[in-house]
Amino acid sequence: MPYTEQTVQTVRPWSDKTFSFTLSRPQDFAFASGEFVTLGLKREGKLIARAYSIVSAANEPELEFLSIHVPDGPLTSQLVHVQPGDSVWLNSKPTGSLTLDHVKSGRVLYMIATGTGLAPFMSLVRDPATFTRFDQAVLVHSVRTEPELAYRAELESRMNGRFHYVPTVTREPFPTPERGSVLFQSGALAERLGLPAVDPEHDRVMICGNPEMTREMTDALKAAGWTLTNHRGVGNFSTELAFVTHHA
Repeated sequence: MPYTEQTVQTVRPWSDKTFSFTLSRPQDFAFASGEFVTLGLKREGKLIARAYSIVSAANEPELEFLSIHVPDGPLTSQLVHVQPGDSVWLNSKPTGSLTLDHVKSGRVLYMIATGTGLAPFMSLVRDPATFTRFDQAVLVHSVRTEPELAYRAELESRMNGRFHYVPTVTREPFPTPERGSVLFQSGALAERLGLPAVDPEHDRVMICGNPEMTREMTDALKAAGWTLTNHRGVGNFSTELAFVTHHA
């Protein structure tokens, strides 16, 4: 798969475990909001690469990414040290199942994220097309500690009658300590936001982050009559299994 050498533009640490960075965008690089791409660093002539969801919306001039820092991870232990002007290698073929084409249009789009699983949903929230396909969009971001609530100020500034942002913190005192998956499944999320009870006929769900949470939500939704998007068609909920590779 062809890689091109791109230049780091900016770096922003969020917590001791998470950081984001922007790269130059090749002129011919096209992607759909919510997709991921493979990024890598060359060390001693060898490319070390992992999948990363793109934080930028499809029409933005730079490519933004959110990463976890794993101290002994072969890639992130190096990536955490990049500075503006450094090189990162970008694969030219984005893909993924957390795009608007992977779920039917509907009433409310629920985006349930843990940790760096926030990344593809930032892309969708930034893309006006999301709000032409759905009456309302809800983003729940669950993290362990408050500094890990990346992009919080931006998300709060975007809140309006159609976009709802619900941050939750599970390991520190915080107004909302429950995990997003629990809030959604209990019905408390829709109730709290003044939205109709969640209904697979009208609403859509996207899930990204912790593999255990993804499996738990997938099982619960299927049991409640929801249809998971797969290669054979479009459903009313979708997950990004490739995202588990972001953690090394």
